[in-house]
Amino acid sequence: MASAITILQRIPVVGGLAYKERVQLLSSSFTAALAPEKNNRYFRHAIAVLVNGGKIGYVAPEIAAHYYEPLLAREGQPVTCPGRRAAPIEREQTGVESFVDFSSLDVTPLA
Repeated sequence: MASAITILQRIPVVGGLAYKERVQLLSSSFTAALAPEKNNRYFRHAIAVLVNGGKIGYVAPEIAAHYYEPLLAREGQPVTCPGRRAAPIEREQTGVESFVDFSSLDVTPLA
């Protein structure tokens, strides 16, 4: 019997439309680097999602608020996690192009 997917295994990467060309080149699964953006004037807790050095979007704001400070504290220590392209039905239902998996992230979120 397959185990249920948890929310931490399905963190949406938002803003992907701005990076659509990069997102379309992604394989079905990939490794993403997480990079807090201290000077992002539009999104106070911006965590960029990078693949092969190129930005593909941001961690969804409601999740980023809990991980921003802990990731910022690890500056200089790259934090990576698995990612995957959204299935066609997921894209249709949510508009999200990709997801990252925080289930084994070596960072403790803020409450």
